Amino acid sequence: MSEKSITFKMAGDREITISTGKLARLANGSCTVKQGDTIVFSAACSGKAKENADFLPLQVDYREKYSASGIFPGGFIKRENRPSDREILICRMADRPLRPLFPNGYFDEVQVQSTLLSADFVNEPDVLSILSASVALTVSDLPFEGPIGALRVALIDGKFIANPTIEEIKKSSLELIYAGLADKIIMIEGDAKELDEETFRKAFEFANEQVKIQIDAQLELAKLAGKKKSTPKLYTVPAKVKSLVTSFCQGKLDEDCFIPGKEERNNALKLIFTEMLEKARPEFAGQEEETKLEFHLRMAFDAEVQKTIRDAILIKGKRSDGRTVDDLRSLHAETGFLPRPHGTGLFERGETQALVMATLGSPKDAQESDSIVSPERLTKKTFFLHYNFPNYSVGEVGRIAGPGRREIGHGNLAERSLLQVMPDKYPYTVRCVSEIMGSNGSTSMASICGGSLALMDAGVPIKGHVAGISCGLIKEGEKAVLLADIIGAEDHYGDMDFKVAGTKKGITGFQLDLKIPGISIDLIMEGMYKNKTNREKILDVLYNCISSPKTDLSPFAPRIHVMKISTEKIGALIGPGGKIIKGICELTGAQIDVKDDGTVTIFATNKNALETALDEVNGYTAEVEIGKIYRGKVTGIKEFGVFVEFLPNQEGLVHISELADYRVNNAEEICKLGDKMTVKVVGFDVRGKIKLSRKAALAEIK
Repeated sequence: MSEKSITFKMAGDREITISTGKLARLANGSCTVKQGDTIVFSAACSGKAKENADFLPLQVDYREKYSASGIFPGGFIKRENRPSDREILICRMADRPLRPLFPNGYFDEVQVQSTLLSADFVNEPDVLSILSASVALTVSDLPFEGPIGALRVALIDGKFIANPTIEEIKKSSLELIYAGLADKIIMIEGDAKELDEETFRKAFEFANEQVKIQIDAQLELAKLAGKKKSTPKLYTVPAKVKSLVTSFCQGKLDEDCFIPGKEERNNALKLIFTEMLEKARPEFAGQEEETKLEFHLRMAFDAEVQKTIRDAILIKGKRSDGRTVDDLRSLHAETGFLPRPHGTGLFERGETQALVMATLGSPKDAQESDSIVSPERLTKKTFFLHYNFPNYSVGEVGRIAGPGRREIGHGNLAERSLLQVMPDKYPYTVRCVSEIMGSNGSTSMASICGGSLALMDAGVPIKGHVAGISCGLIKEGEKAVLLADIIGAEDHYGDMDFKVAGTKKGITGFQLDLKIPGISIDLIMEGMYKNKTNREKILDVLYNCISSPKTDLSPFAPRIHVMKISTEKIGALIGPGGKIIKGICELTGAQIDVKDDGTVTIFATNKNALETALDEVNGYTAEVEIGKIYRGKVTGIKEFGVFVEFLPNQEGLVHISELADYRVNNAEEICKLGDKMTVKVVGFDVRGKIKLSRKAALAEIK
């Protein structure tokens, strides 16, 4: 097959070329997407459904090759290793808008692999990977109900920009990753510098027009070179089994689906299922359905529970835990929960509980990463949040391992939401760790609330509290009900999980997950305003707990002092071969960083160590001030007076007439070599030598 290409332009004449037919011809579908000299390749393949599969096992992968930038991998082994956090986050962004666009009951394995082939240090490849995944599926024979469009939207000086350059992203007050069908949003993710909801409406409308351009281009490419779509095998529950479940559950779920406690509700539903299974076994003994009876019963039972919960919300406005569709669960906020961490915040919303600990560190504690796509290859993060979701948070046992894709994604959302209120040029590196102690919906949003509390408790001068809350959706046909503060069951059986975080001024972070193929901009805006109302209620709770950052750091927190010295004094502070600065570090245990412009950063483990290090640095770098009193050391005694070193490498002469307020015949009547002496700088002689006076110093002290 010869290569076929379509080139189109988005707003601002941003040109993109999508191509297929040249690479990976054995895949179900493959393509490249090019913007500038940045090129992303994607290939889609499928395999047979696994035994007893009851969900779509879609795997979306993304990898960045160092060769794409013409550089070698860092480290000892010169080969790409496990996926970085960045690659995992991009995988998640591509997965979420694709998943709702496969038929119900389609459980074949589907794998989409995307690779960065060329990076030009100008155009970001992440949104191109979402677009390329859609192109690969669109030209394939797989039953993909797309295509979708995907782009990044920036806001610079009041103007929206489609797929901004890497440098433009840094200047933007908005970073919106948008994916959707024509006039329907499927996925959004990003952060903002406290923007209002109406700005988002305009951003969505702008992005929607760009999506339409991308969709038209993909459909045109599919006509030129796309494969004929195959008829999928859909896996459904046998009618006899479904009928039995419907009949058995009649009237039995109306109470148990609405027990307020998560554990009690789940236990009650398990008893109903066990009773149903025991009744069904004799009826299907020896029949074809017997081999998969329990599996099919579980699928049908789950569908009945889902229908019961959804119908109650749509028809009666009744929720599983007894709340109305607009109610928040009970809220609790607490700080200072632990004695040794530098700051702690405990936040509870119903059964969801997040304990967040903040740690302050030196600039050397910044998180470094090797960037393939940025002109500055080594990037540093001085604020980061890590999220942990242990098994006990849901009362279960399981494998104990490192963070998975979900943990990395939730931590990133909380991190970027809080980053918007961090102070500029803050000298500390700050790490927050969120330990989820209980989970029943929106633990990432609880991590934001707990993180905000922890930062204020640690004395980090953030601009204000950040609160996060999630909004759910139940939609059947034209009827749609939005749910405030969804619990786990409403997330599982519902159609949407729309998370928004922000301050009293505006939105700082957001993420949308859908199980249905898109919703209108008007409906997503209703969700945004519902989240705003509830976010303000949570902010009141946070401010009632701690209204502003503490003015004093924890006694266990390190101390940082930043000062400026004359560039001429840098050599005196460092000393030959670094002798002086190394000596100060050994004496005090502090870390001292000196920049070429004279900026000196002192990092010490406690207040006393900082003060000692500061005195030492000042001693080697301070400028001589006329009229100032110093405490020095006698380094020489002559007939005409004594020499005193009052600053490192700074000596002055105390004339014999300036030793006391009476006549001194011999300087040794006053001092000996090595004695300490308090002196005052009184001026300079004709040769520029420093003139000191003990007499004047003593008179001033009295």
